[in-house]
Order: sequence, then C-alpha cells, then structure tokens
Amino acid sequence: MENKLSFSVEKKTFLKIENLTASIEKKQILNNFNLSIKENETHIIMGPNGSGKSTLSKILAGHPAYSVETGEIEFCNKNLLEMSPEVRSHEGVFLAFQYPIEISGVTNYDFLRIAFNEKQKYLGLKEYDPLEFMELTDTFLKTLKIKPEFLNRNLNEGFSGGEKKRNEILQMLLLTPKLIILDEIDSGLDIDAMKIIYEAIGKIKKNNVSLIVVTHNPRVLNYLNPTHIHIMINGKIIKTGNLELIESLEKEGYDFFLK
Repeated sequence: MENKLSFSVEKKTFLKIENLTASIEKKQILNNFNLSIKENETHIIMGPNGSGKSTLSKILAGHPAYSVETGEIEFCNKNLLEMSPEVRSHEGVFLAFQYPIEISGVTNYDFLRIAFNEKQKYLGLKEYDPLEFMELTDTFLKTLKIKPEFLNRNLNEGFSGGEKKRNEILQMLLLTPKLIILDEIDSGLDIDAMKIIYEAIGKIKKNNVSLIVVTHNPRVLNYLNPTHIHIMINGKIIKTGNLELIESLEKEGYDFFLK
C-alpha cells in the first residue's frame, strides 16, 4: 500500500515585535507591546483613541519623534530599529498615513517617480525613464479612478481627503511593499471611495503581502478577510480573536474588554 505524505510549508514571519515600550516627549504610549505577523496575513487593530494604534504605525515607519525605550522589532529577520525610514521603505515597509502631509513645489509625479526609482536603485533594478514610469502609473490611475492631470499637482496640496487617501494607495501600488500599514485609511471616505481603495488593496494582497489595518470602522471587514483581529488598550493588545470579537465590541464597547 502506497504511503502518501503531505507537507505543510511554514509561512515566513514578516514582522516580530517583542516587549516594545515606546514614548513621545517622555510620555509612555506603548507598554510591553507584542505582535507577530506572517506572510499573507491581515491583522485588524482596533481600540479607543489614545490607545497607541497610530504610535505603533509611526514607530514601524521610523518616525523620529518617537523613542523606543525597550524591546525589539524584526522585519524579515532584520533589525528594523537599526534601519532609517528610507531603508525601511526600500526593504518593503509601507505606511499609508491617516493625515498625509502637503508639500509645495514638488509635483505628485516627481515625488512618485523619485520614490519608485530610489527603491529600484536600492534593489539593484532598472530605473524607469519618464515615459516608462508614466506607462506603469497609468494602469494604477485607472484602477483608482484618478485622472492623469492629478499627477501634475503639488503633492497633496489642495487635495480633498479622498484624493489624499487614493494618492497614498497609488504610492503603495507603485512601491509593491511586503508589509502594508494602513492607519485609518478609511477615515473621511464615502462608500464609493472606500470600495475603490479596498479593491486596490485586495489586488496587491495576492502578492503574499501582509497588512496591519488600524481602524475604528468595522465596515472594513466587508472588504478585507482578516486573519487576526486585535483589541488594543493602554498601549498593548489585550485580546485577539475573530469576527466574534467585533460583535462583542459593538454590543459591549471597549469597557467590556477591560473587565
């Protein structure tokens, strides 16, 4: 009788955070925070205002205003804390900001092309000339239903909230990250814009990327298929579960989890 052996392939760990304590202006925000994310996982993080969700996002991206006091962060088996923000981006970490900044005097097109080519250069890949880059970008503009003239405007200057969020996702599609952090990307969006953005995110998810989605809005579950849902309070994750966790949250509120 023939023996058939089945093998399961262990998924790579993209991100491992251990005992992270961090502060800003001497005020402690994260408190012994722990989180592990493997490839092709989607982690939803929910919590009340001031619980440290946005702080976590900015620390992962390398924001200089935040101080890491204790703990370790590994990204693809490398020490993330030793990397500059630029190197983190080149290595595959992407943060879509809750409030993208405006930059006068820099066109959206120039910003996107420079960011794209800097990553290509870092990875030893071919840099794109203006025509090649425009051809690449045109596909993503159609996906996000953005008009081409949008690229000629100054970066985020005069953009509506929805335009700023779509521009963040355009950057994401161009930079093909491994770990995507969405900090309340759905904030201020109408239903149509939310659908466009999450459909674009769904396409890039097929490339074995992992997501951290910081949100107050359970509606994102209509667009994403999360593998983990976390409740974060007072700088740490106090509960991890599945969709039933959202049902408990909507019925009882965050006070229920503190009990």
